[in-house]
Amino acid sequence: MARIFGYIAASLDGFIAAEDGSLDWLFKYDTMDLGEHDYRLFLKRMRTIVMGRGTYDFIAGSPDPWAYGDQRVIVVTSGPIDNPKGPLETRHDVDALIGELRALDDGDVWMLGGGRLQMAFMERGALDEIEIYVIPELIGGGPVLFPPTGFKASPRLIDARAIDRGCVRLHYAFDRSVA
Repeated sequence: MARIFGYIAASLDGFIAAEDGSLDWLFKYDTMDLGEHDYRLFLKRMRTIVMGRGTYDFIAGSPDPWAYGDQRVIVVTSGPIDNPKGPLETRHDVDALIGELRALDDGDVWMLGGGRLQMAFMERGALDEIEIYVIPELIGGGPVLFPPTGFKASPRLIDARAIDRGCVRLHYAFDRSVA
């Protein structure tokens, strides 16, 4: 059974992007040394990438090449994606998708980007672990790390450590019986 992971950065004031959708505040930290927790190493461990439509549109609008050539990519959306940037599949039913992902036995799943989709998975007891990288920037507004939905949980801390340039890595596990 596949495990489902979150790996996300947030500003010190709890936002995952600026009000205009920009990640310039985060890109200033691209050269930071994450050691064994480096994004590229994390990505190599994942077989499937799941993202919401907003995250996909952000990635598709970037001039960077498609970074997920070896992984299966699923975009959760209710609308079609014309001229996709890379090979991908779409789904609209989160509950059916979770069942499909849990049935996988060919590697783990990364819940990429947006707090809304990660929250939907947490509410259903379908996020196993999450790594949150707290970046020492106050950006004043934007999409929040976890949108308020009334969901409550007490994840178990696996690790907390200061890393390069004043950033902090928080690693939590969720009990699957949350839902």
